[in-house]
Amino acid sequence: MEIRPCGTTPALAAPEDYFTGTVWQEAICDPPATRSLRSLLVTFAPGARTHWHTHPLGQTLVVTAGCGLAQSRGGPVQTIRAGDVVWIPPGEEHWHGAGPDTLMRHVAMQEAEGGVGAHWLEPVSNAQYRGAD
Repeated sequence: MEIRPCGTTPALAAPEDYFTGTVWQEAICDPPATRSLRSLLVTFAPGARTHWHTHPLGQTLVVTAGCGLAQSRGGPVQTIRAGDVVWIPPGEEHWHGAGPDTLMRHVAMQEAEGGVGAHWLEPVSNAQYRGAD
């Protein structure tokens, strides 16, 4: 058993190659060689968001604070709030992030396939973020 005391996991800036705006990530579960589940606590500043991406084995988001937005390619921009659980099926192109005036925090959980948990695509444009495209 391993217990990580509160405050001992560093919050790291999310990679700019995959996010727009200010985003922090805190590892909850980094897979050792014996398992493939990865879990992060992700905090998005207002207006911040992921780029379009997919997950080979799907992804579950548990929104823990704030209010944000999420969209599957070709679908409407949807509001997500604290307490919501979002399931994204394998291979579905999508993005998620904070609302324009609110922060949003979620736990992101996905399994890796062949060591890969996500396939990153292009940034979400401002028009797509606003739901205008």
